[in-house]
Amino acid sequence: MKTGLITSETYQDHDTGPGHPEQIARVTVINELFKKINNKNILWKKPSIITDDIIKDAHDSEYVDLVKSSFPTKGFSSLDGDTVISPGSKKATFDAAGSIITAIDGVQNKVFKNAFCNVRPPGHHSNQNKAAGFCILNNVAIGAKYLLNKYKYNKIAIIDFDVHHGNGTQDIFYNNKNVLFISTHQYPYYPGTGSDKEKGNFNNICNIPLPAGTNSEEYLNAFEFALKRLNKFQPEFILISAGFDGHASDPLAQFKLSTEDYYEITKRLLETSKKFTNGKVVSILEGGYDLLALQDSAKRHVDALLEFN
Repeated sequence: MKTGLITSETYQDHDTGPGHPEQIARVTVINELFKKINNKNILWKKPSIITDDIIKDAHDSEYVDLVKSSFPTKGFSSLDGDTVISPGSKKATFDAAGSIITAIDGVQNKVFKNAFCNVRPPGHHSNQNKAAGFCILNNVAIGAKYLLNKYKYNKIAIIDFDVHHGNGTQDIFYNNKNVLFISTHQYPYYPGTGSDKEKGNFNNICNIPLPAGTNSEEYLNAFEFALKRLNKFQPEFILISAGFDGHASDPLAQFKLSTEDYYEITKRLLETSKKFTNGKVVSILEGGYDLLALQDSAKRHVDALLEFN
């Protein structure tokens, strides 16, 4: 079977202004590389139109309504200090959330084996009622709620290997015994959350905080804790918050990971989980702000997904 690559043109209309690290080119460089490679085992898809009821399973209704009315008709506005929006941001935001629904439906209906959503804006800092850290809607949380509600799964795991803690995702699932959230991240660092004492009300939060300067060997050794938790929980479906800003070249953090580490992380994750997920994995882009490192790391991440078909 194939790997789905879900993307849309509308990400180009989410203009964050000159000098903003969460820029249009982040998605462009990844798409251009995969178009150039032209792998016949990659199935390109566009996001489906997402309905409000699906979004409101993860976000407060009042917040969703607020977001919809917040996009400016011209120029720029801000939802928080870091999260800049422009007129075209609205369609990009809802397409990013729709991409994970398209990916999940594609895996469920055996259109492809697994999928990567190459979209922006990212999502994992957004909680039930607040935008933060470039994130407006929490795409991965919307996907997890969709799996629970539409497809009636009982055990979903979200693996977040972005260098920043996925505080919004943690908030949304802190009281949910059906979702295991695992995050590896630089700590203490933005957003300031993610200590190993934050465990969730059902011991369903697994934070693996790591210091600035963490190298490949140190990271992969720590990642074994994540794999052990996965083995214990035995999820039926895995969602990945795929941030590539732990790369040594990234300007927004201080991990020292290599491009090849993202292949290794993904491969270990797939190998560990295949016996209980049967390979049902959907990944979505979060961070990554050095364009070359992002492009190459995302390719190696998808290479591992392709190998597992």
